[in-house]
Amino acid sequence: MSKVGIIGDKDTVMGFLALGIDIFPAYGADEIRKTINRLAEREYAIIYITEEASLQAKETIAKYKDMELPAIIVIPGISGSMGLGMNEVRESAKRAIGADILFSE
Repeated sequence: MSKVGIIGDKDTVMGFLALGIDIFPAYGADEIRKTINRLAEREYAIIYITEEASLQAKETIAKYKDMELPAIIVIPGISGSMGLGMNEVRESAKRAIGADILFSE
């Protein structure tokens, strides 16, 4: 059975408990990177990560970007969206299709 987890600040991740998602409150770049690697080793299929946390672990996230699993999905945190998640979706679509079909104007 595939596992799903979320990494980020405690206030954001706590709400995901009700959905049955494993939560991993993490603060600081080193702790966030270690948590991503640990979840990948434990066969988590999907790892949600808050935008704030993703900024502290760009290199680690990039390491998994072209792998089938885990899918690392950037989501807004409790403080609102910085637009990073949509930028990731846009870049993935551009790589797959060769054109920006999600342009916004």
